[in-house]
Amino acid sequence: MSPWLVSARFDLLWLIGPAFLGLALVPLQPWLAPDGETSPWLWLVLVLLIDVAHVWSTLFRTYFDPVELARHPLRYSLIPALAYVLGLVLASISTPVFWTALAYLAVFHFVRQQYGWLALYQKKEAPISPGGRVLEDAAIYGATVVPLLWWHAHLPRNFDWFVRGDFLRGLISPGVAELSAWAYLLVLLAFLLQQARRRPWPVGKVLLVVGTACTWALGIVYTNSDFHFTVTNVIAHGVPYFAFVWRAGAQEPQRPGSFLFWLYRRRAIWAFYGILVLLAYLEEWGWDRLFWHGEQPIFFGPTFELSPGATAFLLPLLALPQATHYLLDAFIWRRQDLQARRLAF
Repeated sequence: MSPWLVSARFDLLWLIGPAFLGLALVPLQPWLAPDGETSPWLWLVLVLLIDVAHVWSTLFRTYFDPVELARHPLRYSLIPALAYVLGLVLASISTPVFWTALAYLAVFHFVRQQYGWLALYQKKEAPISPGGRVLEDAAIYGATVVPLLWWHAHLPRNFDWFVRGDFLRGLISPGVAELSAWAYLLVLLAFLLQQARRRPWPVGKVLLVVGTACTWALGIVYTNSDFHFTVTNVIAHGVPYFAFVWRAGAQEPQRPGSFLFWLYRRRAIWAFYGILVLLAYLEEWGWDRLFWHGEQPIFFGPTFELSPGATAFLLPLLALPQATHYLLDAFIWRRQDLQARRLAF
């Protein structure tokens, strides 16, 4: 069996490589972000062109795909509707309550995505013992959850998930966070020893776990700057998602003459990405004009001061692409869905 999910080139370039690219950029902070903050041009590249754009790529797996829509019509109509209604209720209570709820939903999504890549690797391998599977799962979950516990135990930090104060304080003590970190080091060591005995050596899976552990630990625990958190968090999360959406769509049979048939040609990849960038720009234009009021210089037009009622209405509406992406991602990469769509991951 191959130790790679797709191939050595694909996995190293698009799935594993982005995490190590983020790590390689950390020492460049004195030149890229001297004050530790994410500059406007870095925000453009990391947030708009990667983070926000990857959110919209869910469209190509769902609402732009008539076959998928026909398979799960209730899922794709009810989830965004319920997400908006719940967001409206939370925003009506208070803006901080809304941002806290969205932040924890995003955290859940980020954690589960890393587990999802591991699960796809496990699917391609020979079966292992239940204990071995538990150890592998603990290695990937610990790589993300332990830094989050540390973050909560050391609030406030010089960075936040979305907005200042979105994480709740007082949930985790520093002692619990430190104990969990030492426990995870033992889990990671046991995982590496377990994998070293396997043949063929599962290099792709090992690099996935190690890359995840390094990016989350460095970006959250060992440094305390917005630049470090953003560069390690965004690239490792967004770029693999782009790649897998494209790979899945190009691998599936598309109806000749359809929009997706045209879009998933290799020479149309820039159209695929261009659509995502345009949607990301329009979304961020709305955020900047309505809520952030000119923080980024690439947006034009007047800014607007919203009443409390308008804020409660528009806040969950602008966040709906993110919330829908977080919720739908729990379904569209499930093993049974991949098998039904005949993907060879």
